[in-house]
Order: sequence, then structure tokens, then C-alpha cells
Amino acid sequence: MTRTTASYISRHKRFWEIDLVRTVALLGLLFFHTRELLYHFDLCAEPLASGVWFYIRAVNAGLFIFPAGVALTIAYSRGKRMSSFMLRGLKIFGLGMLITLLSLLVVPEEYVRFGILHFFGIAFILVPFFLRFRYINLILGAAVMAAGICLRSTSADFPWLLWLGLRPHHFRTLDYFPLLPWFGLLLVGMFFGKILYPQGNRRFNIPEFSSPVASGFMLLGRHPLVIYLAHLPILIGVIFALYPDKILPYVKEALSYLPF
Repeated sequence: MTRTTASYISRHKRFWEIDLVRTVALLGLLFFHTRELLYHFDLCAEPLASGVWFYIRAVNAGLFIFPAGVALTIAYSRGKRMSSFMLRGLKIFGLGMLITLLSLLVVPEEYVRFGILHFFGIAFILVPFFLRFRYINLILGAAVMAAGICLRSTSADFPWLLWLGLRPHHFRTLDYFPLLPWFGLLLVGMFFGKILYPQGNRRFNIPEFSSPVASGFMLLGRHPLVIYLAHLPILIGVIFALYPDKILPYVKEALSYLPF
């Protein structure tokens, strides 16, 4: 019985440091999306999308994607089937398409074409082909990131490679995470997952935090998908409650797009 219990704990143990990074990323996401919504509803002067804020946003996005790569290798080491990754990817991509439809109603001029959920959906479908690699993921990941950075200065007359990283002219959107460069960062995270958590176990020693305060703070990082799906309706609801006269015209405009 002891061996069975120990095996169960080993296969289901969460690492607080990964949850902490995700929690910080989610708090950053809440901050940036709150500012974007306030800007969209003319409640603040400018969005935080240029200068140093551009790089802060990129780092915050990396705090989602890099630990996801680490967590994928941990799950694989603990016996998770490749088909389960692909199935989860399809579900997440489906949620991404739902975000596309909702954003098309709310902000049709900047609706989400290929956001973070679309990215993770496709990435989860692709990762089974890379889970067994180690240094190949590091090299390939660096190359994919470099290619994505180079594509930032390029635009096209068509939108068909938007998912890859080739943007059409005058492209505007609320959320954009193309495979280049972000899939490269995921691959780098998978490399470090293999190095730092071999066989799904932590290779290094750090203190454990089990206090209720620490557990409560890192609760966000344990359910990133749920928090992501819930935060926008909650933010819009709070802003509407505080500034109903500002939001109501946007609501009426969004309702006008409905076919009934």
C-alpha cells in the first residue's frame, strides 16, 4: 500500500514553482487586459502596447508558454499518452474559435484571429512529435524563435499565413500568438523540462511552501485555462457596473450584429 500511495503522489505531485510562474503570468494578463478594455471603451488615454511595455508584455506571455513546455515533459514522463495531448489540443483550439466569435461581436475591428488559445491548441497537437527529444528541441526552438523575430518586420497581402507569423498589412487584433516564434519558446521549455524534471521529478532542491496563504496565492496558476476563460467576462462585467453609460453603446452595437 505504501508503494502504491507513493507512486500516486509522485505521478500527481504539483511543483509550486511552476504554479507560481503561472500565477504571476495570469496577474500580468489581468493587468494588461484591463488596460486594453479601458482603452477600448475610451476610459483611459492609451494602451500599453509600445516602448518598454511591448517587451514587458512579451516576457509576461513567455511566462505562460515556457512553463507549459516544462509541464508537458513532466506529464509525458509520468505516462500521459500522446493521443491525450492531441485531444486536449483540439478542445483548446475549439475554445479559441469560441473566443474568435465572441470577440468578433464585441470588437469586430480587432477580433482575435489566432490568440493564445489557438496557439496552445495547435501546439498541443504538434508536441507529441517532439516530446522524446532533448537537445533537438533546444536547437529547433532557438531557430523557430529567431525566424519569428525576423518575420515581425515582414507583412503580406494575404492573411492565410497569419497562424505562422506572417501578418497582413495593417493587421490589428486584441490577442496574437503565432507559431513563430512562440512554438520555439515552448520547445525550449520542453528542453528545460527534460533537464530539470527528469522522469517527472524535480532534479534540484528548493524549500516547499504548504501554508494556506501560499497555496491560495498559487491557486490561480493551478487552473490557468479556467481563469483565462473567466477573466474577460468578469472584467467586462465589472467595468460595465462601474461605467454603464460608457459601455452601453458598445453593447447595443454588438447586439446589432446578431442575426436575430
